[in-house]
Amino acid sequence: MRFALFGNTYETGKSVHAEQLFAILSSYGDEVYVERDFYRFLCEAQSFTFEPAGVIDDLASLDIDMVISLGGDGTFLKAARYVGAAGIPIVGVNIGRLGFLADVSADEMEHFFVHLHEGRYVVRDRSLLELVVGEDTEHPSYALNEITVSKHDSSSMIAVHTTVGDEHLATYMGDGLIIATPTGSTAYSLSAGGPVVYPQSDVFVLTAVAPHSLGVRPIVIADDKTIRLKIESRSGSFLVAVDGISQSYPECTTLTLRRAAHTIRVVKQEANTFFQTLQKKMMWGTDPRV
Repeated sequence: MRFALFGNTYETGKSVHAEQLFAILSSYGDEVYVERDFYRFLCEAQSFTFEPAGVIDDLASLDIDMVISLGGDGTFLKAARYVGAAGIPIVGVNIGRLGFLADVSADEMEHFFVHLHEGRYVVRDRSLLELVVGEDTEHPSYALNEITVSKHDSSSMIAVHTTVGDEHLATYMGDGLIIATPTGSTAYSLSAGGPVVYPQSDVFVLTAVAPHSLGVRPIVIADDKTIRLKIESRSGSFLVAVDGISQSYPECTTLTLRRAAHTIRVVKQEANTFFQTLQKKMMWGTDPRV
């Protein structure tokens, strides 16, 4: 098989996991191509000795069977941005903290790749949010987790005028608004009080951030609806974060969000279900008295 490897470039001590991964894949005669920034990081780690099949800046020119994300959920989101609409499955090896998207722990690597080469794994499609800023339809952004609109300063609220389809939903007054996919329902939206959503559900979740109203609650809507946002801000600008990557815009800017035409294909272990992941990663349903 031919793999493309993306990794966490922040913690030098964790390069040992890349060494283990190369050893496992080389035992099968697999080809491993490494994303350029991660390869530079590995070269700075004195313990790294394997030579990859190549160093890559993008996936367009290579016939890759699978992408490996070596890190936490942030690394997985980075890999998803690289894959884009190419449809290449991504497997996440978790060497971070929570690792909700990264399904395989470092201790499970060898066991997992035995199963993978035997075809004993599943691939799940995860929906994406598409964001169009203003009238720039030629350069949309895509989010696997969420798109967040937030205030640009630390003092005043913003007003987010929100339309779903052709109907005005609400004007959210507060620190901002999160529009999450089912995948992102267990990320920032959950921290702000949003619901957990089954990953294959055809919905979006709108969750206000610190709303200045007792009547505002998270809402789940069908993902065949187009969401349009207009923002008022005392500072004259606001922030938009696409899976955590922020950019500032003037308040006259309109935002249009809809379900993307393509999906991200996520590789999962056969034995791991979504509910098991909730129980394991988030202590779902755990009673501290027991």
